Amino acid sequence: MNEHISSAYDRDLEGITTLIMKMGGLVEEAILKAVKSLADRDVELAEEVRAGDKVIDALEIQINEEAARTIALRAPVSKDLRSVLTVLRLAASLERIGDYAKNIAKRTSVLVEMNSVSGSDVALRRMAREVEQMLKDTLDSYLRGDADLAEDVRQRDQEVDQMYNALFREFLTFMMEDPRNITACMHLHFMAKNIERMGDLTTNMAEQVIYLVTGEIPEEARPKGDRTAYVTDPG
Repeated sequence: MNEHISSAYDRDLEGITTLIMKMGGLVEEAILKAVKSLADRDVELAEEVRAGDKVIDALEIQINEEAARTIALRAPVSKDLRSVLTVLRLAASLERIGDYAKNIAKRTSVLVEMNSVSGSDVALRRMAREVEQMLKDTLDSYLRGDADLAEDVRQRDQEVDQMYNALFREFLTFMMEDPRNITACMHLHFMAKNIERMGDLTTNMAEQVIYLVTGEIPEEARPKGDRTAYVTDPG
């Protein structure tokens, strides 16, 4: 009987993991498409990102339902329970990252009507690619149970913060040099802040993987490179 329950639990977790990887792939795609829509001034691609967020949201709901069903039917304990709880946390973070990608796409629709700010598109794409790679590595570390790779992701968040700091200073310079740049730079700043927050959420996911594998949340505070004043994004 115990073997039967264990086998059923393994099948359930495998199914949920498949959903997580599907969700993660869609979120990775949304990140890259969002910044590409800005670089190409492609409103249709931006709208595709916004529409695709509904699929990501639906997957989170499905994962939550499957995880709840698994807990109710299999009554997992110890590491098995930790695995299900980790999945729930990963799904919540992925959904939030998808929201940030959608927010970037929304601002693209406004920015296409304005003059571009020199170098901003390239810098934002570079920052987004770094976050997307961090997310990919985090999902790989989850599949492989690789705490070392997850820790590597955790350390790389500082690089994203430093990119954000550089952009923040650059946008301030553009705004001071020409007040006509203020509106565009404010939108671009909030895009950069969205990407920086994606990095934070990805790092949180990496910490959950470390917890899943080792049973312990990292005690050492991860390095932070964001030294800018906090600015609230109205969304």
